Amino acid sequence: MNLLSVNLARPLHAPSYTDAPGNLTGIDKRPVSGPVEVAAPGPKGTGGSGLAQDTIGDMRHHGGDDQAVYAFAREDLDDWAHELGRDLSNGSFGENLTTRGLDVNGARIGERWLVGSRVVLEVSAVRIPCRTFASWLDERGWVKRFTDRALPGAYLRVIEPGPVSGGDGIRIVHRPDHEVTVSFLFRALTREPDLLPHVLAAGDALHPEARCKALRRGAG
Repeated sequence: MNLLSVNLARPLHAPSYTDAPGNLTGIDKRPVSGPVEVAAPGPKGTGGSGLAQDTIGDMRHHGGDDQAVYAFAREDLDDWAHELGRDLSNGSFGENLTTRGLDVNGARIGERWLVGSRVVLEVSAVRIPCRTFASWLDERGWVKRFTDRALPGAYLRVIEPGPVSGGDGIRIVHRPDHEVTVSFLFRALTREPDLLPHVLAAGDALHPEARCKALRRGAG
């Protein structure tokens, strides 16, 4: 398991990216050479990306400690590239980390990864597709297609900060004993809300917004 690339935003101003205030978006991420510092950015709404020199356009919905880093598997990019009939470079889905050999969507909420020799990241949440993502890919019915696949990639918290670089190894150093995976949580938050009460098994590692939805569903 390894990190193929670290990807940082090239900020864009574009009228079609309507989710971001002022139409600023950091979805156009490109691989960079050399180490990039990773650290907890602060609470959502005030803290942006967990990667130094990255850009978050819409901090109301993105960024912050519980969504500090976004990871997507190269294998899933390859599957989409084949289906869409187009090249998808590392960073094409707006991910900070493009991985190889790691089951990102099978990771459990609260699972921890050691990246390189120092950085520890914790799986915390899932990426919900938005209009910005759809506009960026420019594929008909993209939000529905991405949602139906239920392989959204993982948001991560920064537990131990430090530098990461393309080529770093990734090792799973903690795997919780519940069964709430990234894909399961995504299904619960989108197409299968009856699953929501079950995601509470992830405990304190669950993103606060997902916990609130699950509690409301259980109470209802």
